[in-house]
Amino acid sequence: MLACFLLMGFGLPKNIEKKVFKELEKTFAQADVQLKAINVEAELNSKLAKRINGDNFFRVIKGEVNLGYVFIDKAPSKTAKFDYLVVFDEDLKIVHSKVLVYREEYGGEIGSTRWLKQFIGKTVGDRVSHETNIDGIAGATISVRSMTSAVDQILQTIGELKENEVL
Repeated sequence: MLACFLLMGFGLPKNIEKKVFKELEKTFAQADVQLKAINVEAELNSKLAKRINGDNFFRVIKGEVNLGYVFIDKAPSKTAKFDYLVVFDEDLKIVHSKVLVYREEYGGEIGSTRWLKQFIGKTVGDRVSHETNIDGIAGATISVRSMTSAVDQILQTIGELKENEVL
């Protein structure tokens, strides 16, 4: 319950907030995790592939222990946007990703666990691309490109944050 209270101030919609905590508690096998926003100075933020705004990138903590990190955002599909999250362990390796809400009739296959598993194990030194190392899905081309690009951008962003000793 405390975790939900802490996140409400960050501006996530209630339905997204509940899904985020469910995924984090499942991923880290910990109940009552909390989120602590990561803030980035404006000058550095302007150079990042993905902007960090206090509502999208968090440390996942339990008490005083840092469990990892989570990035929550929206990405475009054909006519709408979908909500997703990418979870990192404390070493900044992807341990989980999830499409939280998909709002289109077609392309929702990108939410399948099987497809999303392609990102697990990727680190800040890795690049991901729908053309080289991430499989496509027939009928979900736009969403595949969008999710893959979003993950690639957050990997680059986290790499920059690590280089600049923000993480």
